[in-house]
Amino acid sequence: MLSFLRGLLRLIIFILYVSFFSFTFYVVSLFWNEKTKNQNALVLRDFILKITIKILGIKTTIYGDLPTTPGLIVANHRSYFDPILIVSHIHAYPVGKKEVASWPLIGYLCKISGVVFVERACQDSRNKTCEIIKKTITEGSSIINFPEGTTGIQPTTLLFNSGSFKTATQIEAAIIPVAIDYKVQSDAFVNDDTFIPHFLKCFGKRTTEIKITYFPPLYSDDSDYLGLAEKLQIQ
Repeated sequence: MLSFLRGLLRLIIFILYVSFFSFTFYVVSLFWNEKTKNQNALVLRDFILKITIKILGIKTTIYGDLPTTPGLIVANHRSYFDPILIVSHIHAYPVGKKEVASWPLIGYLCKISGVVFVERACQDSRNKTCEIIKKTITEGSSIINFPEGTTGIQPTTLLFNSGSFKTATQIEAAIIPVAIDYKVQSDAFVNDDTFIPHFLKCFGKRTTEIKITYFPPLYSDDSDYLGLAEKLQIQ
């Protein structure tokens, strides 16, 4: 019961403060030009993420050195919280499925803070995403991609989609591997999980412990992007 009440309180606080800052930003942004709006959206994003991590009791243990060069960050996928972890450490833009854009509150924050949405079933959308990835990395920022395409809890990774690897190697960008591991296996958001029940279960604990490992960047040309993708999979 205590964990349920703690999770519920955290959920209510999360909804209230995200709603407040999102509404405030929307109103104030009506008086900004596009450049100022984009810059301030990133400030808002980083501010909200820092509060979120503290409120939810997230305890992160970092291994390895944070990357200092822009590139394609590729990570295994455990939960909707994964990109938040990485973005709280690195100035980067996640690639997400188009459906996320329609989520209440979260969708709005994602849209204003530069999340790259892709409709996987649409070739035109995938092509456009590839061009955005190239442009973003070339301009000095990193892109976060989860090449499994879905979440999983297995000790091995699912088969990687290699499209983002090909895109990054075409511009000779760094490929930055990241491994994410939740201490409690049930914290993963998988199968038929729905957001609110999972949130209450995951963040009803006093702390949620997550290990994140940053590996040195790798480089390859586009003739061997398939080999690079295969190399990074955990068999």
